[in-house]
Amino acid sequence: MLSVSPLSIHSLSFTIFFAYLLDLILGDPKWLPHPVRWIGSYIAFLEGKIRRFATPPAPPLVKGGEGEGWSEKVGGVFLFLIVVGTVFGLVWFLLYFSFLISHFLFLIFSIFLAYTTLSIKSLHQEAYGVVGEIEKVSPPPLPSPLAGEGWVGGHLDRARERLSNIVGRDTQNLSEEEIYRAVVETIAENTSDGIIAPFFYLAIGGPALALTYKAVNTLDSMVGYKNEKYKNFGWFSARMDDIANFIPARITAILMVAASFILRLDWKNSLRIILRDSGNHPSPNAGYPEAAAAGALGLQLGGTNYYFGEPHHRPFIGDKNNEFTIKSVKDTVKIMHLTAFLGVVLFSGFWLLIGLLFDNC
Repeated sequence: MLSVSPLSIHSLSFTIFFAYLLDLILGDPKWLPHPVRWIGSYIAFLEGKIRRFATPPAPPLVKGGEGEGWSEKVGGVFLFLIVVGTVFGLVWFLLYFSFLISHFLFLIFSIFLAYTTLSIKSLHQEAYGVVGEIEKVSPPPLPSPLAGEGWVGGHLDRARERLSNIVGRDTQNLSEEEIYRAVVETIAENTSDGIIAPFFYLAIGGPALALTYKAVNTLDSMVGYKNEKYKNFGWFSARMDDIANFIPARITAILMVAASFILRLDWKNSLRIILRDSGNHPSPNAGYPEAAAAGALGLQLGGTNYYFGEPHHRPFIGDKNNEFTIKSVKDTVKIMHLTAFLGVVLFSGFWLLIGLLFDNC
């Protein structure tokens, strides 16, 4: 069995299933110690240390030319290797040590660590938190001076502020429809990054590999930008994140089509848009789950987003058959939940079946 931690076939299956249940129950409470938050703090600490040596002007690669930021690129590679190596080694050691003490302790520890890699309930809460700010306020009756556009701006401000917690784009000037689009895109993309990809790495390598994946993902989210500050320093982390998500993103899209079929959404159009538009995204992976959601719901994702005040236009994904509404967000969350369940069935069920076959041999 391909595994980088001392997990049996049966315990792998149980770990995935109970981690899923634990995430549905607990979500991501701030009071609970969370390894991913520690990883983020570790990255920030190391970045400051490494940049002290990686920021001197680079010598020109060609005589008379300008430097290509090679020292920052090398520093970024070191950051990636140190973070990933530390996370993998530490988690593997802790799991192995718990295994030596007690198999039961090992299983409990494995389930907890696996649970921390998932984002099912937190995605649900954040999505509903944004639309809830819009839903919970009803427009006052005319001819109140609070009615009309002034009222809309009032309740949208809270939704924009809540949205800024889960997206990187500027949110302060988004319209109601743009808020819904941002939530749909974020939930769709994170169905891969925050659910199916962790399941995938749990299935092939247990919690040690799953948390290593989360380290790669966190590195990309913190330093994988293409702006002046990070275009050299974060290039390696960004490329490694693309590689790590290549297979999970495509599995996610397939599972989202299946979820759309079960939910009686337009699964045929979901598949069609994946085949047609999945490449219409700056990321080689994010376009797959976004295309699956866009096709299933008859929405058009992409377009112009603002980052730090600068406009960035993305090619469109999907056809504009429907307008963005609160229902669009809620349907996307339904797809996310069912995709997560199908992921549990796929990965946990696979190892359970393998275990049964071995038991009968």
